[in-house]
Amino acid sequence: MPIPAPLSIRPLRDDEIDETVRMWHATKRVAYPYLPLEQSRTVEDDDGFFRRFILPRNQVWVAHDGEAVVGFLALGGSYIDRLYIHPDHQRRGVGTALMRKAMELSPAGLQLHTHQENAQARAFYEKHGFRAVKFGISPPPESAPDIEYHWGPSPPGLDPSTEPHT
Repeated sequence: MPIPAPLSIRPLRDDEIDETVRMWHATKRVAYPYLPLEQSRTVEDDDGFFRRFILPRNQVWVAHDGEAVVGFLALGGSYIDRLYIHPDHQRRGVGTALMRKAMELSPAGLQLHTHQENAQARAFYEKHGFRAVKFGISPPPESAPDIEYHWGPSPPGLDPSTEPHT
């Protein structure tokens, strides 16, 4: 799927942090109806977390549609710490464009965790070749069932569509 025009994927600029946090906050409200803690967080809570934990530990890339930040990727080495697309822009290639950036930056492989209840995210990651490798519980304060996913390029001559599914 081509990147939707005029979408650009670029490193987060300092003047886009507030906008990115607001987009992230709005997206989490829709994505996590099953996590009361996420529903109770304010934009100010998310801003503090973003600045204290996400920015210092990750490369942050944004998807910008020419008018606004519509998604972001936080990548710490080969670990996808965060990948969020505003609900109004989902299923339009924005997530795929950010995922391609992650794969470009970490061609040897990627890892991530997502909630077991997040069926939309699970379908997205699996569509992009991620395989569930471990089921567990996320760390406190959420302590919710989660899944660890891994992606890696296929060895030469191996067709991933013919691999047995476990």
